[in-house]
Amino acid sequence: MTDVPFVSLYRRFRPGRFDELRGQDHVVRALQSAVRDSRVSHAYLFSGPRGTGKTSSARILAKALNCAAPVDGEPCGTCTSCTEITQGTSLDVHELDAASNNGVDAMRDLVAHAALGTPGRWKVYIVDEVHMLSNAAANSLLKTLEEPPGHVVFVLATTDPQKVPPTIRSRTQHLEFRLLGADILHDLLTSVRERAGLSVDAESVQAAVRRGRGSARDALSALDQVVASGTSDAARPELSGALSALSQGEVAEVLVCLSSLLAGGWGPQQLATELVDDLRQVFLAALAPELCAVSGPSRAEFSALAESMGLPRVVRGMEILGRALVDMRDAPDPQVVLEVAVVRATRADLDAGIEALAERVAVLERAMATGGAPAHPPPRSEPVAQAAPVLAPESTSAGPTQTDIARRPSLGALRRRQEAPDAGGEEVAPAAHAASIPAEGPVAPLVNGQSPSITGPSVDRDGLTQAWGDAVLRNLPARAKALFSAGRFVSADESGARFALPNAAHRDRCVELSPQVEAALSAHFGVPVSLVLVIDDGSAAAPVGTAPPRPAEPSPPRPADLGAWDEEDPADLMAATMEGVDQASAAEARLREAFPGTSEESE
Repeated sequence: MTDVPFVSLYRRFRPGRFDELRGQDHVVRALQSAVRDSRVSHAYLFSGPRGTGKTSSARILAKALNCAAPVDGEPCGTCTSCTEITQGTSLDVHELDAASNNGVDAMRDLVAHAALGTPGRWKVYIVDEVHMLSNAAANSLLKTLEEPPGHVVFVLATTDPQKVPPTIRSRTQHLEFRLLGADILHDLLTSVRERAGLSVDAESVQAAVRRGRGSARDALSALDQVVASGTSDAARPELSGALSALSQGEVAEVLVCLSSLLAGGWGPQQLATELVDDLRQVFLAALAPELCAVSGPSRAEFSALAESMGLPRVVRGMEILGRALVDMRDAPDPQVVLEVAVVRATRADLDAGIEALAERVAVLERAMATGGAPAHPPPRSEPVAQAAPVLAPESTSAGPTQTDIARRPSLGALRRRQEAPDAGGEEVAPAAHAASIPAEGPVAPLVNGQSPSITGPSVDRDGLTQAWGDAVLRNLPARAKALFSAGRFVSADESGARFALPNAAHRDRCVELSPQVEAALSAHFGVPVSLVLVIDDGSAAAPVGTAPPRPAEPSPPRPADLGAWDEEDPADLMAATMEGVDQASAAEARLREAFPGTSEESE
């Protein structure tokens, strides 16, 4: 008994009739109708992914055209012509691989023999990977492709129709083949298993379907591999453990699973590809179960993973692993890239991206809604410092409170107090110095970081000056900011905060805007603040330790065009405001604005 040579499943079960083609109903209808109604085109272009039936359809078309007894556009499959075409010995069918015969000489030879007769009614040329033809070879084929002999039909097949020259595409009928759905592939492999008598379980068939990714040839090749090895692990890696650990946030377990698969011979790129595919199935199981490529228990597992992980986390994992696949192309060690990617996908707190932050927020929201613990470990960040409680007077020795900090004089005031003995040759008496420091008292509640009492001991002139330079002035409207930037705070008491301006004209213009400034100060300190506008002539009280003010200069007359300030640009308004002030006063005002708490020392 002679040994029968082994033939791959995709070759043994290649479709021989139009009704055996799966997932390409639109192509079957077009070709069957053309053969039945004798409306066969002189040239066809079949395009689509690999393993979807392009070459098989071209051979079936050649059978139908030369069959001795076609039935409704279908070849009989038993006549001499059909048998010879199936065996590949027919003189009526000529197959050419354009990838290896892409030169001008091959096309010239094809054109020279196209007019020769054959035993059958039709002579069919099948050119695979036609997009690989050189420009010269494609141009040499154009005339014959446009007006071939009456008994010649060209069938051009390609996996990349965009690379086919437009001059060729325009001379053909273009039929596009599509990837097969998971259900169609599952039915095909189940039928092949029964017809071939294969002893493989449903899980192995499902693994081959997923490995095929829509390609019938790839799925049948994967089934061949499963039969040869006896296990579904030969078709694709077992990633259920890694996915479970990823959903639970167990970084160590994910790395252990991947290390085991890498040691078993799977490459980092293939593992990343399979992980992305699994996460995609999880994503589809949650949003569109009918598009999921798995069924039965596997689909239920993916639905449970989608529920536990949440869609934002699934999408972020797909994006991270997708970018890792691109980075692996040039990485010296792709395994490191894969490990870093799965760690970032497992733990959101180890990823600094915006998507990771959104995921952490979603996890916390879900935990608060369900009243349970977060689905994965929370980020290990430093604890947020809580606001210091308000202490009673007897507890102030534990440390300075925020009110104490507000009471402290500004840096300029401290410096003047330290330098006062050297400048004047006379020390300030301790009692007088103590009088200048507010006495301790009950600490009031804080409002916006400041004491609510403007006339109490917690805020003095230095506190007003500091708040004015740091926050209040810059937030004023443009007109108020331009007018009030030339002034300064000179004191604060029960009657209000005294604000000195360069001259009487300037003060008169500021009066109508003082409610805006009072509102800004009140919002900053949290209590109503009264503003008293005075002229900077030295009559206002200055803080203890400061030098006496410079003698006041006569106020210049009010400019005639002050009434037009309301509608002018803030920069022009500031310039007009300073017209009546000499250069020294203007410079002094700018310095006081830039360095709150300072004053001019007398010479």
